[in-house]
Amino acid sequence: MRPPIASLVVLLLVVAALTVIGLEGIHTVRIPQAVLNGEQQIAADTAQSLRTAIDAEASTVRRTAGAYPATSTSTPVTTLKALTSARKTVLGSALLDRHNGRLLAAGGKTVPLAGVDAARTASGTVPPRLVTSGGSPQLLYFAKVTLPAQQDDPDQDYQAPNRPERQWLLVVTEALPALAAYGEGGTAEVLDSSGTALATAVHGKASPGAAGSGLSAAAARAAKGSGGDSDASGSLLGATTGSRRTVAGWAQVASATGPGTTDDLGLVVLTSRAVPATTTTADYSRFALQAAGALAGVALLLGLALYFSVQRPLLRLYLSAGRLARGATGDGPTAWAELSRPVPVHGFGELARIGQALDSLRRQLLGESGPQEFPARRGPGYRALAVLGVVVVACWAVPMVFLLNRADSATAVPAPVLADQQTRTEIVATRIRQSLDQSYTDLSAAAASLPGRSRAAQTEILRHSLADHRQYRSLYLLDGSGGITLRVGGTPLRTRVHVPSGGGITTVNTSGRIPAIAAYAQVRAVKGKAKAAGVVLFGEIDVKVLNSILPRPKLGSVWVTDGEEKVLASSVGYRAFQSLPDPGLTRLARSTQSAPGTAGTATSAVHLTSSGPSVDAAAPLAQSGPTARLGWHVVTAEPAAALQIPAVQAEQRTMLAGILGLAIGAACLGWLHVVVIRPLRAVAVLVERLAGGDRRTVLHPVNHDEIGSVTRSLELIRQALAERDRTARSGHVPGPSRSLRENTLQR
Repeated sequence: MRPPIASLVVLLLVVAALTVIGLEGIHTVRIPQAVLNGEQQIAADTAQSLRTAIDAEASTVRRTAGAYPATSTSTPVTTLKALTSARKTVLGSALLDRHNGRLLAAGGKTVPLAGVDAARTASGTVPPRLVTSGGSPQLLYFAKVTLPAQQDDPDQDYQAPNRPERQWLLVVTEALPALAAYGEGGTAEVLDSSGTALATAVHGKASPGAAGSGLSAAAARAAKGSGGDSDASGSLLGATTGSRRTVAGWAQVASATGPGTTDDLGLVVLTSRAVPATTTTADYSRFALQAAGALAGVALLLGLALYFSVQRPLLRLYLSAGRLARGATGDGPTAWAELSRPVPVHGFGELARIGQALDSLRRQLLGESGPQEFPARRGPGYRALAVLGVVVVACWAVPMVFLLNRADSATAVPAPVLADQQTRTEIVATRIRQSLDQSYTDLSAAAASLPGRSRAAQTEILRHSLADHRQYRSLYLLDGSGGITLRVGGTPLRTRVHVPSGGGITTVNTSGRIPAIAAYAQVRAVKGKAKAAGVVLFGEIDVKVLNSILPRPKLGSVWVTDGEEKVLASSVGYRAFQSLPDPGLTRLARSTQSAPGTAGTATSAVHLTSSGPSVDAAAPLAQSGPTARLGWHVVTAEPAAALQIPAVQAEQRTMLAGILGLAIGAACLGWLHVVVIRPLRAVAVLVERLAGGDRRTVLHPVNHDEIGSVTRSLELIRQALAERDRTARSGHVPGPSRSLRENTLQR
């Protein structure tokens, strides 16, 4: 009996304390934390894009060098020209002897080789290196070139005698990958370890260097202070200009999953923009104290009500039942004294009924009266008291859940937070576009090497391409009728049999469990040589590669949809070609106006869902390139509750307090009903039957508590009454009853 009542009071007081703790710390500041977090994530996304571009370029240089068809008669000059002539991004190149570091050939601009140890760096995969040449920052990429042993050319000073093969080190220098700034008035900078800007990009009316040298130095210091955290990022606040303040985010260009090619570069991305400061303030401390005080009052009121109406009357009833049992089973003056005192009736409902029936049993034991009938229905019992307790708690909890501190979906989300979601959606769209464009470029290179080769040679080329480019799950050639004439890799998922012209990205199925996205390129015919095995080369892209690009912290759910807003890839679970989960997202995607052949513009909005406000954005996948004419979109949705927005935080914590209070009240009062009220109702029925003359029903105690003790006492009383009735019918008076009668006569 005591644990449910004590738990109810204590737990409700705990909820009151949590309400104060949760709401007291929420304050509306001039720059919400959600804006700072958003800029931090924009910097992290930009840094990841830069890291991916550097990694891809380093991988391309190594792959090109590894695929070079060198012979024993290849010279450094011809080798260097073959490796770099087709690459427009190469500013300068050099070929070094792997053993002594001697320069064998050079091309383009002078490559700064100071500090390059060919013997050491050529022993494995060499990460890129940041250098400065002509006052501009550049990246050095390294690759090992292995050639067969040289024969019959003793005049060449670069040969390696008595060695089965030669190893050269290819060094190319390129500019930093292009940096992009997103969002109106946004800037992006690439900083070195000292905070010097190496590259700058602006968007809209922002001016270069808007972040200021102070923020650049602060970002460099913060990156150094991050220690071994290679994926470190953060946010900074800059100067205030009128009603606007500069917000900046920084992130290291380093691998997030372990040692990577960019870890030693020491590059930091710094993004910034000016945002309007919040003019309105809100403090939820007073509300928290009021709500907590009201709940504490409810807890104490319920505790006192249950104590005086349930706990104390039940304990008195327990004592009275025990006294009657001792009197019924005892003998002499002591037994008469126990039975001579009337049973006080305490409480109401079931306890009152049990008390009245016990007093009737007392009189029957004394022989003063016979069995007594009780009415079948009485007034409200303790079940109504439990329901009333739940209603009292609900009077506090329901307004907390549905009425108080409700965030206005139209104004709760600050405009900069909405702009951040749109900006980050554009960044994801750019990364998806770059991935698809690279897939098309790689496939075009493979298609260009197929004409004029035998079927076996073409098969070998496709196998090498499949091994070098992990994004493909299957490569195959189609003939003029759409039939597959040559295939490597997995079984194609295509269901659309068509032979497109030109090249690009497309889908090759419209149903099924897995969307099939493919790059395709034409295979030109060569006169006078072996006929090509097909006319179009298709490379089906593994959708898992696209899915792995989409997840980003604090961005929520991300979908890639086709021109009809059917899902092709997603960061969350989905069915292929399903519609977007919310009609508002579908309307948002259509509002980008990114129909095939149109550029389209990114857009964002706040939608009210069943779980609260959601910050959503959509962006066209591409405005140029192989995917531009598809009309695909990237759509994102982040619950506002996941962002640190004061109004939304206050609403969520208020609702949580209400839900906890209502759940605890219902659980504890339900517990009281199970262990106290329901057994009391059963005992009340049994004791009234016993008082009404039922001597046959055996009373079995179910629980080892106060009510169980009352039941055991009633069973002893039943046995005493049954024994008295049997002896009365036989004409004999048993010892206890005779003594009681004599005591009564003497009185």
